Amino acid sequence: MSTRKRSDIWTHFGETSATEAKCMICKKNFSTKGGSTSNLRRHLKTSHPTVLLAQVRTETEDGSPAAAGAVSTTSTFAGPSTASTASSTPAASTTIQGAVRPRRPQQQTTMSSFVTRPMDPLRQNKLDEALVRMIACDFQPFSIVEDKGFKEYSHLLDPSYSLPSRKTLSKTVMPRLYDKLRSDIMEKIRNVSAVCLTTDCWTSITTTSYMSVTCHFIEDFQMTSYLLDCFHFSDRHTAAHLARELTRVTDEWGLGDKIVACVSDNASNIVSAVRDHLHWDHISCFAHMLNLIVKAALKEVQHIVQKVKTIVEYFHRSTVASEKLGATQKQMGQEPLRLKQDVATRWNSTYYMLKRFTEVKDPIISTLALINPSLPTLLPEEWEISREILEIIKPFEEVTTEVSAEKNPSKFDPVKKLVDSLMSEMTKRFGRVEHNEKLADATCLDPRFKKQAFVSHQAAEDTVKRVTAAAAAINPVQHEEEDTSESAASASAGAMFWEDFDERVASLRASAASSKTSDSMMEMRAYLAEPLLPRTSDPLAWWKRCSPVYKTLSEVMKARLCIVATSVPSERIFSKTGQIISERRNRLSPSKVRELVFLNANMP
Repeated sequence: MSTRKRSDIWTHFGETSATEAKCMICKKNFSTKGGSTSNLRRHLKTSHPTVLLAQVRTETEDGSPAAAGAVSTTSTFAGPSTASTASSTPAASTTIQGAVRPRRPQQQTTMSSFVTRPMDPLRQNKLDEALVRMIACDFQPFSIVEDKGFKEYSHLLDPSYSLPSRKTLSKTVMPRLYDKLRSDIMEKIRNVSAVCLTTDCWTSITTTSYMSVTCHFIEDFQMTSYLLDCFHFSDRHTAAHLARELTRVTDEWGLGDKIVACVSDNASNIVSAVRDHLHWDHISCFAHMLNLIVKAALKEVQHIVQKVKTIVEYFHRSTVASEKLGATQKQMGQEPLRLKQDVATRWNSTYYMLKRFTEVKDPIISTLALINPSLPTLLPEEWEISREILEIIKPFEEVTTEVSAEKNPSKFDPVKKLVDSLMSEMTKRFGRVEHNEKLADATCLDPRFKKQAFVSHQAAEDTVKRVTAAAAAINPVQHEEEDTSESAASASAGAMFWEDFDERVASLRASAASSKTSDSMMEMRAYLAEPLLPRTSDPLAWWKRCSPVYKTLSEVMKARLCIVATSVPSERIFSKTGQIISERRNRLSPSKVRELVFLNANMP
């Protein structure tokens, strides 16, 4: 072999000519013009990355270099048998079946082996923000960074990451993340034409009062919701004070002229604040009205509900009775089910209590007979009445159809009174719902309902006229007119021959633009002639497909279908706030609660 072949690359290549070499692994030829081995190294690195590349220094007993054929390619994944044949001398090579494997060169230990390199500041900031996101998302306390187990876990994940202190998280990282997210949401809302607000108030376990405001709008034909603010409300809950805070929030977010409605419960202070002080359209929370209707109706059967509630509370207080009930259910071949208690503020909790109570009727009767407590018991007739109550109050949209039927629903007087009370309360609270203009417009512009959802024909016709007038007030062809006028001007400038023709076309276009009302009427007729969508379909998906056809109606739709039916979004905020202000974190300041709730509600 030539004396210039001293590179360790020749362990795996053989020279075929003065300018070529062959790979001993895949048998391919490569150029070595100019004596360069870069081409060979590149091939070995890309095509055979597992090959051990080490310079071979082996000689035969007579001092001559080892034959090239005695050198064999050696994988880095050699088995343990390879190592067992190694010579005891440090300089010796390993020989396996005629192949020569060189000893892996030893590397000197450096200081970097004992010192952990500090993390890049950019990555440190990203991990700090991710930690705050976890704290806000999972309702964790800031003191988690001081917990021994979390410290060990974090160190095992990345020893170079330095956990920030709870003070750094709460006073530096979280405010930075809050400001960034708030700016992003504000940028989105800036381009919105119409929003619906919901609001509610709540008192925490630390007797601190909070008020929340959420907004809802249609973006790219999808309903989008954000929490605008959840703040400490220290003043008395008067209409004037509530209106002042709502004004502050909407001014901060630039929503003053974009609010189409505000949804809340029926409390007189918030209703007065919205209607009398702010002069916004107020819409009562549908879920709250349902709750009031059913609670009022259940008074007719209160004596039965109270008996059931007393028995359920007994089983929840007594561990002996509860365990006996579970054992009785197993003996009767039933799945052990716990009884459910009702909550005074939610009518559906009474429904769930009665439903579970009737499901385990026989085990309850047997258990009470064995324990013999001094409890009121249900008569056979009352068990039957409980069953019929369930049929009346189960998911209330079905009740609307059931109680509207002319047939006598029951032979029991308490159930008859329940039905009469439901009808009376529904008429009282929903009797004029079709005359609420915003709700009527939204119903008409919903392709699942249109005019068919109206009971009153006159209310439906009035709604159609109102929506048509709103569409006529919008000029969707403005940009088209600008474009065509520019093109006409350029054409006239280019050829005087077309000037007379362009003037006649422009006059026709002007007369067409002046008849916007007739165009809107034709658009409304075409929309109403479309077949109804299935009730479970997405109306916004339909509008996205058909908006090029119904341009003006789609603009009116964005200001109507953004209205939500309930104030549940605001109430749900307080469910999360209750988890944030827990016993472990009851010392959080209102400002920190505000930022945590905002991040939890709005983080993607």
